[in-house]
Amino acid sequence: MNIWAIGDLQGCCGALDELLDHPLIQEDPDCRLWFAGDLINRGPQSLRTLKRIIKLGDRAVSILGNHDLHMLAVHAGIRNENKSDTFDAILKDKHVNDLIDWLRHRPLAHYEAGHLMVHAGVMAKWDLDKTLALAEEAHQALISDKWKKNLQKMYGNEPVQWKDKLSGAKRLRVIINAFTRMRLCTMQGEMDFASKDAPDGHPGLVPWFDVPDRKTADIPIIFGHWSTLGLLIRKNLLALDTGCVWGGKLTALRLSDRKLIQIDCKQHGKQ
Repeated sequence: MNIWAIGDLQGCCGALDELLDHPLIQEDPDCRLWFAGDLINRGPQSLRTLKRIIKLGDRAVSILGNHDLHMLAVHAGIRNENKSDTFDAILKDKHVNDLIDWLRHRPLAHYEAGHLMVHAGVMAKWDLDKTLALAEEAHQALISDKWKKNLQKMYGNEPVQWKDKLSGAKRLRVIINAFTRMRLCTMQGEMDFASKDAPDGHPGLVPWFDVPDRKTADIPIIFGHWSTLGLLIRKNLLALDTGCVWGGKLTALRLSDRKLIQIDCKQHGKQ
């Protein structure tokens, strides 16, 4: 069964519809569709995008991104909407509780067919088993009856480094920040949140995937989140956020042979 990994949608359902109508997708109705997080926000069709993916059923695998978590926090009354947010139609939909429940039950990482998918990144100190265990730990926090309280713990930039002895809010914050926000790190693997730009021109910082001795270096990792990085394909690295919402492209990649589909997108915002 073929698997197509797909970059950040951010509420661009027109591009998603065009992708799903592509001949390579249409001729393979049993193919799986992996969405690398940030299904919603900034684009004009967050509600339709979310419902479209839910309608795909078991054919779709979706993980949580930072924009998805932000909407959960707004719904929970933890955060206020930003001027640039475009998910109000979801919050006003008569089925909002069902939509929120579906979204918060999405995982933070998915491993299948020898590939690991996360939204942003994986800390250098984590091997595959640790990565999946910590993703599950955070997932359980988000699906528990205390999910709103747990979600509130995720806000903040500290700590910037993983330590096994971390507990409580600090532990959950590092896990979620790594999976959904991380881009640049120090050479020692400490997260730096000061820049969203392309990786060049940041002395002392490297992309998270270039931190020395990263324990998942031998695992093919699919991720999105970093539109200014753009499409990056290495042996064990597939960066698929190509700025759909910013007027770039929506990228899908078939894992078996790394065949690409790219859909041209309309610009709906400024980076």
